[in-house]
Amino acid sequence: MKSLRRLILIFAIGLALPLGYLVVQSYRSLEAEEAATLSFFAEALFDEMQESAATLIRREEGRPIDAYTDPAAAALAGLPAEDYIRGYFQNNPDGSFQTPHRTGARAALTPRVAELEEANRVFNRKRAEGTDRIRPEVADTLQDEKRKDQAGFSGRYLDLSRSQRSKSYLGERDSRLETVTPGQASSLAKSEKKQAAAPGVAEPERQLASRRPPVARESLAGGAPSRPAAPFGESDAQEYQAEVAPFQSVFIDDSRVLTFRRILIDSRMYRQGFVLQLDAFLADLIRSHFSTQPMARFTHLRLRAVDQGRNARVVEAGAVAERPRIVLNRTFPAPFAFLRATLSCDTIPPSAGRNTLNLALLALAGVILAGLLAIHHSAKKVVDFSERQSRFVSSVTHELKTPLTNIRMYIEMLEQGMARDAEREQAYFRIVQSEGARLSRLITNVLELSRLEKKHRRPDLQTGTFDEVLGDVESLMAEPLRQAGFVLNCENSLTRPFRYDREIMVQVLINLIENSVKFGVSSAVKAVTVRLREEGERVRIEVADTGPGIPDRDVKKIFNDFYRAENAVTSAAGGTGIGLALVKRFVSLLGGRVSASNNSGPGCTIALDLPR
Repeated sequence: MKSLRRLILIFAIGLALPLGYLVVQSYRSLEAEEAATLSFFAEALFDEMQESAATLIRREEGRPIDAYTDPAAAALAGLPAEDYIRGYFQNNPDGSFQTPHRTGARAALTPRVAELEEANRVFNRKRAEGTDRIRPEVADTLQDEKRKDQAGFSGRYLDLSRSQRSKSYLGERDSRLETVTPGQASSLAKSEKKQAAAPGVAEPERQLASRRPPVARESLAGGAPSRPAAPFGESDAQEYQAEVAPFQSVFIDDSRVLTFRRILIDSRMYRQGFVLQLDAFLADLIRSHFSTQPMARFTHLRLRAVDQGRNARVVEAGAVAERPRIVLNRTFPAPFAFLRATLSCDTIPPSAGRNTLNLALLALAGVILAGLLAIHHSAKKVVDFSERQSRFVSSVTHELKTPLTNIRMYIEMLEQGMARDAEREQAYFRIVQSEGARLSRLITNVLELSRLEKKHRRPDLQTGTFDEVLGDVESLMAEPLRQAGFVLNCENSLTRPFRYDREIMVQVLINLIENSVKFGVSSAVKAVTVRLREEGERVRIEVADTGPGIPDRDVKKIFNDFYRAENAVTSAAGGTGIGLALVKRFVSLLGGRVSASNNSGPGCTIALDLPR
């Protein structure tokens, strides 16, 4: 049995190693899939935010060049529709300021126009310093693209390189040429100062103009040259070619950004754009695209406006991520290259496949464990049965040898004339007869057990009141009971006959009485009682004794083949272990059931329930 346990353990370890590796790899694959799923939807969220910003830029690109200066244009005359846009204005070549907002129409516009004028002054200073443009940091952009390639599972199926290149700029990427009518040109420059601008205002443009090549030779985009144009107002029929550059951004301060485009017309550079309030803009992105999403419950979004490598404004939302398992970054394309988005997550929602895998693993573990336990239990039963068979052979040999020895001894005593009188001679004959009957019953039991195992035994049912069975038992067991000093009591309270096999029932009762005599030989009271009574449509037969009883741990096992309880009483009494097993098989053959229980006092009771 130890060798079997060792082999089962080796088998279990050999099975556990590849299964464990498979389980670990499966969970790793699930974790990668969950992270990739979150990355995919995070990229979709970033794309939505980016598309919202692109829509804003495309809308501004579609405005005519005189929309930023003409107060008659209804679109930009009042307050902007978005609360994060502070207002629109144009910066002229001489640094002067124009706005489409009509201050006389609404008093609320007066402080807003003053704010725009102050932004224009800051912008002029940045122009002079050459810091009037935000350039995307190449390292951050490359790092974001690398993370995107690693985290997104869509890259396994689609080549997104072309779509990523198309998203490198919000709106138009290159400058464009636009035909401007004399009226638009006049509106564009009608507030431009004709006299020399004051120092600090016109000086920056003069410095830039001194370094810029003539427009006829080079355009803003470095492409096809524009044709020379006559000065504004020289001819009403004169049309002008204006070169419109893509939008770009510059920080006014930590809370505001100017997003503008450059207009080159007739050797004059104009800058048109709007002032963006960062706190409101970032909050609007979060409110419109993140706060209402289910992922806001388990992810953390951080939007940053970065100026020269430092965080000018930071807005955060969502769940707190103290130890994030996944961090995704996005740098927005120009002209919002200052904007960074970071999505982090501590706990990624489990995928549906995880529950399926857990159930499959539990089922597999249960099947394997049940299989190993079944193998162990079956092998243990086989080993135990083999051991009981071995003990049975030894016991049968002993049980056969004992009566044969007694018969041989008494016959030799009779042959040698040791019985001096007829009475002693008769006693010897009775002992020989009893030992012969004992030997015959043992052989009969073994043969009956073999026939029952092979299912060759068929019951011969007859109708009766059981009195003839009790009579046969009393006659056959009279001498053994007398020799052992036992008293047999029979109580038959049946009022109606029932069907049973007489030979089988005689053999069953003899086996039970012999067991009681064998194990109760040292009891103070030596009595065996057989009781019969009716219980509905069944007949109950009880054989009760006054012996030592049955150990509690063996009550349910005593009817197993070749089973013998291991204690001092059974060791002294001997036996083969087939008597009670044969009783159970006989009763089952008749359609009944057998049970054992200890009495409240000394002894135990074997109960047989037979169908009527």
